Amino acid sequence: MGGFQSPNDADDMATASDSASSLAKMLYILQLFSEKDPVWSTAAIIQTLETSRSTGYRYIKTLHDAGLLNSVRNGYYSLGPGIIEMDLKIRMTDPLLLASEGVLEDLVDKIGHSALLCTAYHDSVLCIGEARAPQSPENRFSRGQRRPLFQGAVSKVILAYLPHHRLKAIYPRQQAEIEKAGLGGTWKDFRGALGDIKKNGYALTKGEFNPGVYSVAAPILTDQKTSLGSVGVAWDEQKRRDVDIQKAIFAVKHAAATISERMMEKQRES
Repeated sequence: MGGFQSPNDADDMATASDSASSLAKMLYILQLFSEKDPVWSTAAIIQTLETSRSTGYRYIKTLHDAGLLNSVRNGYYSLGPGIIEMDLKIRMTDPLLLASEGVLEDLVDKIGHSALLCTAYHDSVLCIGEARAPQSPENRFSRGQRRPLFQGAVSKVILAYLPHHRLKAIYPRQQAEIEKAGLGGTWKDFRGALGDIKKNGYALTKGEFNPGVYSVAAPILTDQKTSLGSVGVAWDEQKRRDVDIQKAIFAVKHAAATISERMMEKQRES
């Protein structure tokens, strides 16, 4: 009968669940490494994972054999060269990054500001591409860095165009952060704030990360009008008083539309 589950089926499901949990724990090791903590000892990794020594050693060996961890001295590890190889592969194969080729550089030429290409990543936004203007600040948002999903133009414009079901999942988890970001204290207010961004086709913010810094971003869209990512620029009003905001908005919207069209053309060809 359709609802019957044999003992073997139940065992297989339990094994699959255990395997997924083990894989998640092993991959979590890679998240431990940071600029502050670039090297970890075997003992510290095992203690943080709260796993047995034999399991911890197995995880570390597997990651080391894959090139994702590198032994810097006996019992101590850093991130491995395999990650650099993977970064090259994603630069050469990421459809969004490939579709942006030349667009960010043209945007810099037109308005004189550094341009960023971003995409949603869990409940945050990740920078995946950039073109830098001369003398851009050292503490700039760069490839590989995350920002909150509810702060800054590049984030808010992605958020506004996420599918409805995804917004419904995000809201109860992040209600406090959404209200703190000024996007509404209720689901209705939240939807209204995002609706205003969609009506304009761009997001414009000021001072959300640094005082006096403007940021404008536009969405990269699918043919269903949901967001794949965003293109954005930022400038300091004190250092760049010559900026024409409307010109910047037009240029950013044009850049995002160009990347969107390239993505859709590629999809039609495949």
